[in-house]
Amino acid sequence: MINNSIIKIKIYFFIFIILVVLFIYVLYLYNLQIRNSPEYKSRARNVSLRINTIPAQRGEIFDRNRDTPLVINIDSFAVNIVPGEIEDNSFNSLISNLSRTLELDPEKIREKIPENYHKQYHPVEIKSGVSLTTINIIAENIQDYKGVSWNSKPIRNYLKYGSISHILGYVGNITTEEFQVLYNKGYDINSVLGKSGIEKYYDQILRGKDGIHYKTVDVQGRNIQNVLVDDLLPENGKDLVLTIDRHIQDLAEEALGERMGSAIVLKPSTGEILALVSYPWFNPNIFYDDQRVSAFRKAALDSRHPFLNRAIQSSYEPASTFKVIMTTANLEEELFPVNKTINCEGSAWFGNREFHCHIPEGHGDLVLHEALEQSCNVYFYTLGLKYLGIDIISDYARRFGYGSYTGIDLPGEISGLVPTPEWKERVYNTKWVGGDTVNASIGQGFLNITPIQMADMMAMIVNNGIIYKPHLLKQIRDSVTGELIEEKKPEIIHTSTIHQETFTTIQEYLRGVITDGTPKVVITTKAVDIAGKTGTGEVGLDDSWNAWFVAYGPVDSNPENQVVVVTMVEAVNEWEWWAIKAANIIFQGIFAGETYDEAIDSLRWGWLRNKRKPQ
Repeated sequence: MINNSIIKIKIYFFIFIILVVLFIYVLYLYNLQIRNSPEYKSRARNVSLRINTIPAQRGEIFDRNRDTPLVINIDSFAVNIVPGEIEDNSFNSLISNLSRTLELDPEKIREKIPENYHKQYHPVEIKSGVSLTTINIIAENIQDYKGVSWNSKPIRNYLKYGSISHILGYVGNITTEEFQVLYNKGYDINSVLGKSGIEKYYDQILRGKDGIHYKTVDVQGRNIQNVLVDDLLPENGKDLVLTIDRHIQDLAEEALGERMGSAIVLKPSTGEILALVSYPWFNPNIFYDDQRVSAFRKAALDSRHPFLNRAIQSSYEPASTFKVIMTTANLEEELFPVNKTINCEGSAWFGNREFHCHIPEGHGDLVLHEALEQSCNVYFYTLGLKYLGIDIISDYARRFGYGSYTGIDLPGEISGLVPTPEWKERVYNTKWVGGDTVNASIGQGFLNITPIQMADMMAMIVNNGIIYKPHLLKQIRDSVTGELIEEKKPEIIHTSTIHQETFTTIQEYLRGVITDGTPKVVITTKAVDIAGKTGTGEVGLDDSWNAWFVAYGPVDSNPENQVVVVTMVEAVNEWEWWAIKAANIIFQGIFAGETYDEAIDSLRWGWLRNKRKPQ
């Protein structure tokens, strides 16, 4: 009986053990297949799922005529590596093969795939802008490129380049620093983004949204049919229509020629920019060939700074163009009678220093409008130091927008400088003296402005006190249907309290500058009557001059029909009155409907070669 009992106990114990083991297995299977099923499915999907980006087509860019694009996309490829698919012992061999095929430094590839990436299955882009020929080489020898894939990745083709390159800009691969800043805006480590110009300023509109293609692979990396996730289709970027007229842009570019400087054509009634030229310029297409790194480095190290947009990123002394603001201040403040003369004998002493006029023998007795027409330094020295003073001079400079950003829709604009006694004491730790006021009175000394600010100054006079924000975007359109999405509206950025009568008088004075003043021998166009002012600022040694000309026309028309033209030629160029000559060509071409060559032919017999420097 005892033995039977022991046997039964053993049997029951064995059965109990089996039941416990079965319970544990059932519990494990429950956790594995039901409770933790989502986690394991996710792990399996992550291991078997491969993600490829479907690049969105970047929006095209047009000029205001919208008949042919300035920038398009062309087919190209990007080569990627999925680090998790590469065996550790074949990693170095793969990099060696890719470096030869893609003509990349092996260390550059390693930098893109640090050790903490080696187990990841997300593709890492190694190189974009790869030709179909190179892709064929990889495909034909795919056994040597395990873990390598490729996808279509269009690149930009700038059909129109030259001076317009400063407007359009260029694109490039995102850097690590940019990615850290832009991650929350939908960019990833393989994104392409605008680096300068319109491409950068309106990148969010142009870039669209990339799609995602999912595929499932087995343990050997072979594609299988049951894709676990639906693809996300890309959303193409929007097309941009600019305010630029490419025909006027070409005209202004050729008129300026290969002279370091800039030229701007602005519609004062809206702020639309019809042309914006800066020389020297660069070719953005060079950044997509096999030599793009060396090409970029060469351009970046060029002492002429071709990446610098001189129209908005360089500031200069306004020189005698500032006499327009001095004249406005005196008309408005009525501190010196406009019909009272000041005698110019060629120079004047202020303190212990002699200040010269550009006419050594002097101008004689001049009233205000004559002083502006003849650009007499002595008159404005006296007006500034003895009657207006630096506080009023600085105040009126700021009223015309000097010392402030215009808000133009291009990156990198600078604000220039309107000096004050407080500024000089803070920066130089020295007091403001009378000589500083004398220099400021003729637009020299510490005063610095940009060409786009100069254009706004003249636009304010044309508009009787209103400045519209200068801008380059005219429309946003759907890239597929061409449907208008948004139209840029003129935006007032400044309304002056200066009296209407003052602007009317200034307009009359500026017309007198052209008919009776310093530029009359050079402005030979018969296509349009203009008003404006010259300016030359001495730079460094004698006979080295920055040359300005700012004008508008037609003088007897409404602002809606007028344009403002600013030309600026830097002192490094040979002196030849070219700022005025370039503007003469631009006005002729615009209002006669002529190309550069046609405008030159029309003006040929009007040229008078005069080496006297305008002021």
